[in-house]
Amino acid sequence: MLKFGLNTAILPDESYESVIDYMAGLGFVCAEVCCWPVGKAVRRYAGVTHLDVNNLTIKELEAKKKYAENRGIAISSLGYYPNALDANEEAALAAREHINKLIDVSADLGINMVTTFIGRDKSKNIEDNLALVPAAWEPIIRHAEDRKVRIGIENCPMYYTKDEFPGGSNLFASPYLWEEIFRLLPSDYLGINYDPSHLLLTGSDYVKPIYNYRDKIFHVHFKDIAILQDKADYYGRFLYPALWHSPRIPGMGDIDFGKMIAALNQIKYDGYAVIEVEDKSFEGSPEDVKRGIEQSCRYLRQYL
Repeated sequence: MLKFGLNTAILPDESYESVIDYMAGLGFVCAEVCCWPVGKAVRRYAGVTHLDVNNLTIKELEAKKKYAENRGIAISSLGYYPNALDANEEAALAAREHINKLIDVSADLGINMVTTFIGRDKSKNIEDNLALVPAAWEPIIRHAEDRKVRIGIENCPMYYTKDEFPGGSNLFASPYLWEEIFRLLPSDYLGINYDPSHLLLTGSDYVKPIYNYRDKIFHVHFKDIAILQDKADYYGRFLYPALWHSPRIPGMGDIDFGKMIAALNQIKYDGYAVIEVEDKSFEGSPEDVKRGIEQSCRYLRQYL
């Protein structure tokens, strides 16, 4: 049976302890904990630091983990989603260094999972981006293997805002590209942080890959999306401005979670699956945010 929890990014202004207490009260059993370096967020839902791995000692981090465990919450992963192939080499290097830091902390804490993006140089084509992957990522993958930490790459194209055009900022966006990256970086420690909403966004089947990649699904995001055909008729798909779709809480968009969770059950997935909330309808106030989390929780529990 899968382990049900929450990605902490939607509660950026609450302390780690407050988030854990809130999750425990809702009966969650795991948390994907956001671990960005402290600093200014580069986009919405980024820059969230619930565990500051750069400024806390390992003993302090162990105490944080124990705090969660005492309330029935396991840390599913240390989450950090930068652009490790950024055209700005300084930014790309900083991203890769922090991923390596998270690998060490994840190993030291016995979590053994990091969730992140591959990244992409948005100005280059697919082939040229694939050519960048080995030099940037082989050292990270070898380090992850040495520390026995699995890396789950989220399948998000990051192709939404003006600064992400023309090519998006995450290469790992389709089964074809998963295959190419797995070919370039063969490792049992590299897999997928599986989000159905991004597959629906790109017009792909979001259930079939669960069967095809059953051994590569390391972590799951429960996030919904609505395709707004009237906006697509006017703005077009994959053109700027990207107003033809909208992230939604589970049950409020076009994902059939019953079908998706049935597939996870059929492959006997017993890993972590966390709600990821990015729905502007539930962001008017802290109370609205929690209302969205709680509604998502109630909706998904009918299938779990």
